[in-house]
Amino acid sequence: MQNIVILFFAFSMLLAACGENTSGTNAGPTLQSYFAHTEPGVQTGGVKIVTLKTDKGDFNLWTKRFGNNPRIKLLLLQGGPGCTHEYWECMESFLPAEGIEFIYYDQLGTGNSSNPDDTTFWDLPRYVEEVETVRQALGLTKDNFFLLGHSWGGILAMQYALKYQDNLKGLIISNMMASCPEYGQYAANVLAKQMAPEVLTEIRTIEAKGDYDNPRYMELLLPNFYAKHVCRIPLEQWPDAVNRAFDKLNHSLYVTMQGPSEFGIAGRLAKWDVKDRLPSIKVPTLSIGATHDTMDPEHMKWISTAVQKGRFLLCPNGSHMCMWDDQKTYMEGLSAFLKDVDAGRF
Repeated sequence: MQNIVILFFAFSMLLAACGENTSGTNAGPTLQSYFAHTEPGVQTGGVKIVTLKTDKGDFNLWTKRFGNNPRIKLLLLQGGPGCTHEYWECMESFLPAEGIEFIYYDQLGTGNSSNPDDTTFWDLPRYVEEVETVRQALGLTKDNFFLLGHSWGGILAMQYALKYQDNLKGLIISNMMASCPEYGQYAANVLAKQMAPEVLTEIRTIEAKGDYDNPRYMELLLPNFYAKHVCRIPLEQWPDAVNRAFDKLNHSLYVTMQGPSEFGIAGRLAKWDVKDRLPSIKVPTLSIGATHDTMDPEHMKWISTAVQKGRFLLCPNGSHMCMWDDQKTYMEGLSAFLKDVDAGRF
């Protein structure tokens, strides 16, 4: 009987601990507050549709909040351009345990948001204003708003910060350089030269002909480029969320802004460069790079020194999708940054 009492007491204490703040500070959320309903009426699982008003009509932007933390709200900007939010789903395995709220958001033309099928919308300044529309609609403020942009999302995040950093609590630039011309040079002078000469020659021949729909193009790129520099998980084991995000890629958006080639950039972003403007960014900034990335990790390390309050996180085993192929490093570094900024330790 005594053992039963002891076990019951221990179990009761465990249940109580689960309801307590696990962050070690009184400011952190409890399980009850983290998963609390924050909207009246019918519960939608955190989904909120934001209306984007334009001269060509109104469009819907899909967002979904996971968790609730009044002090740390992380808005996720996916890459591509043209991918969906889905490859961020790995966050669900890490950030809730840290009490961090995060928000999925499909940019116009992607995923669950409206697709106007109009290339005039595929424009960086317009996307910056779109992010600001989402921020306002979700009630994000300088007291809680963290913005994480990956790849193309990193371009968008930097550009947003350059105009609206007074609305930010922190900025995370993941796997993106601050200069598209230098990104193109790195692709041509470093990544391309790592390929077998015969493979590179065949790829260049296809590109010279503009024959990007040729199945052989992806047959060559998948094992020789994607599996080495995009996601270093065996292709047949790529996570479902990554496959879904790529399968739903908006090719019109991608080609218009990035261009059709994987080696460099030829679209509307070809001349984008904000290196000289980074010193004006004063909010705490985390730059994330990876050893095997499509982007130069040394450049991304430099970003952390160019801004006023920077930190660099290197994922040594990762590539462009290091939130998947070097998860422990990525998630621990991201969580530490968010908590340090929130606690005033940055």
